[in-house]
Amino acid sequence: MGTKEIFISADQQETRVALIENKRLEEFYVERRDDPRLVGSVYKGRVASIVPGIGAAFVDIGLEKNGFLYVSDIVDPPEEDAVLEAEGEPPQARRGGGHGNRRRSRIEELVKPNQEILVQVVKEPFGTKGARLTTHVSLAGRYLVLMCNDSRVGISKRIEDGQERARLRELLGRLRVSTDSGLIMRTAGVGKGEKEFTRDARYLSSVWQQIKRQEQRTKAPVCLHQEYELASRVIRDSFTEDVHRIMVDSKEEIKKLARFLRTLMPGVRVRLDFYQGETPLFEREGLDDQIAALFEKRVSLPSGGGLVIEPTEGLVAIDVNSARFTGRRNLEETVFQVNKEAAVEIARQLRLRDIGGIVVIDFIDMEDHDHRRQVVRLMEDALSRDRAKTNFVSFSEICVAELTRQRMRRSVETVSHQTCPYCNGRGTVKSVVTMAIDAIRQAQRALKGTTGKTLELYVHPHVAVRLLQEDRQSLTALEQRLRARILVMSDPSLHLEQVKAQLGG
Repeated sequence: MGTKEIFISADQQETRVALIENKRLEEFYVERRDDPRLVGSVYKGRVASIVPGIGAAFVDIGLEKNGFLYVSDIVDPPEEDAVLEAEGEPPQARRGGGHGNRRRSRIEELVKPNQEILVQVVKEPFGTKGARLTTHVSLAGRYLVLMCNDSRVGISKRIEDGQERARLRELLGRLRVSTDSGLIMRTAGVGKGEKEFTRDARYLSSVWQQIKRQEQRTKAPVCLHQEYELASRVIRDSFTEDVHRIMVDSKEEIKKLARFLRTLMPGVRVRLDFYQGETPLFEREGLDDQIAALFEKRVSLPSGGGLVIEPTEGLVAIDVNSARFTGRRNLEETVFQVNKEAAVEIARQLRLRDIGGIVVIDFIDMEDHDHRRQVVRLMEDALSRDRAKTNFVSFSEICVAELTRQRMRRSVETVSHQTCPYCNGRGTVKSVVTMAIDAIRQAQRALKGTTGKTLELYVHPHVAVRLLQEDRQSLTALEQRLRARILVMSDPSLHLEQVKAQLGG
């Protein structure tokens, strides 16, 4: 078993949390102080409008954009959703996508304009879309999840041992919660007893009662319950008994975590260390370089092969290539080795970068069908570590894999980066040669219909060098033909793709 540690670095601007196994980054999260904690938070909202065509209502919960509530997130969930598989997030985040509802209820039958309604955020706003909402409110504890409006009980599907499932189900049956609420057992409950579960259930029930009291006293739109801050959430959802220590570099943050542990995890042995070294914690632990690598599109594999990760508008494409690795015996061995490493690393990169949505992976083609099966098994096993819900869809004859990964929050890249103002998200800019040709054409247009004029052509320095050297002959020919003078002006303040033509006397 590897050495697992959690490092937390917090300052006035942001909190970063890194989960490490054998000095290798396995999970990374960042949360800015001025970003609201939306996912998991409970609001009393007001129905702003209803759109029957898409089976959804728009709900004002006090944010810049109205949240949207699908019909399937209002009516009773399908029976099999009662036993949830959620590990990292409250179960409401695992519900269906809004189009698979079997009741065929119409949205206008369930809510009315201006109606006040209790909702929970399941997805952050993305782009032009507001937050995704549900009326199936659920609250996650250390061992249990309280299903606030669903009286059924269930056990995480990740708990596979039959005897342990039977024991946990018997314990669940003895827990006392309100008649309209149910409980889901999380994997952290494996091996735990009635004492821990009773404490968890009481705590969650008290939170729910407080939400209901607040709901009666306040007018919409208002936040009734906010999800925990990042560090507390990660410890609640990711701390296991094989975690060697939790190290924190902020006195304020370590006090908060100590209070959180006493409240939610009393009796759990946690080594909580305060880091006071002069060298920043993440730098000392060698994490800064590993985090910086998350923003590179190329990822190296141990054998010498590599991955190229390309986010697009509708999906994320991942290409596997052998690079310099040639294997020891034949091509099939080379390909198999690279694909095995890629399967494990891709699952890790999805976690680290928090990539969501559709993912298409182009593995190197393998002739051996047994090799294909082994790569699929390896990938499925690696994906099983992910707290976000993943669905391995297919692996084709040409070794292209498709999967989906649950998206609830913005990815690490979208939190830390903005669209490039130079390329506007294209990922490339025009070449110097292209811009030199462009500049000559603009000069020609500016001088059209004139004679004996002087034109000042302002361009980026690299374009200026090209015009004054390789393209000098073309400029001279243009000057002679139009009986004009063209002055090339180098301007470092200009973007590579900018050209300014100023006509003089």
